[in-house]
Amino acid sequence: MTKLGAQPFMISALGFDMPGNLLFEHWKSAGLRTEGIRKHKDIKTPTVCHILDVTGEVAAGVASVEAVEMFLTPEWIQRFKHTIHSAPLLMIDANLSPPALEVSCRLAAESNVPVWFEPVSIAKSKRIAPIVKYITFASPNEDELIAMANALSSQNLFRPIERNNCSTDTLFQMLKPAIWLLLEKGVKILVLTIGSDGVLLCTKGESISWRICLEKTQQHGFSRQLFENMTSSCPSNLYSDSKVLERSPNFLAVHFPALPASVVRLTGAGDCLVGGMIASLSTGLDVMQSVAIGIAAAKASVEVDSNVPSQFSLPTITGDARIVYSTAKLLQHQSKL
Repeated sequence: MTKLGAQPFMISALGFDMPGNLLFEHWKSAGLRTEGIRKHKDIKTPTVCHILDVTGEVAAGVASVEAVEMFLTPEWIQRFKHTIHSAPLLMIDANLSPPALEVSCRLAAESNVPVWFEPVSIAKSKRIAPIVKYITFASPNEDELIAMANALSSQNLFRPIERNNCSTDTLFQMLKPAIWLLLEKGVKILVLTIGSDGVLLCTKGESISWRICLEKTQQHGFSRQLFENMTSSCPSNLYSDSKVLERSPNFLAVHFPALPASVVRLTGAGDCLVGGMIASLSTGLDVMQSVAIGIAAAKASVEVDSNVPSQFSLPTITGDARIVYSTAKLLQHQSKL
């Protein structure tokens, strides 16, 4: 987000161990505001270790993130009430404890701040159930979608999808009942990642031209140029005849294809997609434009050996986003399933 010109405020927990000290200095040098970072001698800095296969995919992983639940308490989060109230958007991830998720959402709701729920894993994605009414955006993959739908239905109604090289249209039809359930339960905009096939953007009663209110948008340097380039080259009325009116029962789904990439490794792609989208939304771009930027950022991430590229090229990001935006395909727009 910082490399795309945004100025995020991070609320997290780090120890005084070597990983914690390195991360803290790295975040400060990257321009992150760190007042929300809780540092404590008893914190073991959260760590994730991945084993990659020859294609760059994650073959196995081990995570130690207990400190997030133990130290990011509702009381700590309450300290940053005013920061949350003034934010263009609040992103929460499912590593937070259920009480911390609840208080975060309530603080955002007090000032009508949209909330983005990042599921993290199949097991933790189920933590959406008690807070779903607050969620504007959710960004699961296929397996997390199924887990979330089962948690919200209180029954195991949905089974993991066997793709078997099916088309995107067929995959969408198989996932549609779970997608619809999340939208019915309260999620406003679903950003469903489908691996190398790209992203499915699904809404019920929200316009695909949804954007953050003007007075809360933030534009600085790179992000201002990003905004200007995207608004001039990717008009926000791509599907103007298919906009979903607020509070209508309409269901709309758009497929954004992934971009061809010279893959080095795939870790970081999902985070760069989400970070790219949130950074774009924070500048005032609409959802469609922001998905395109997110996919362009994800492409940049898989083509380097680090989780996040050392820098983003404005012409490359906007050029790739323009390709994604122009090839987006309307899958469905109807009043009911």
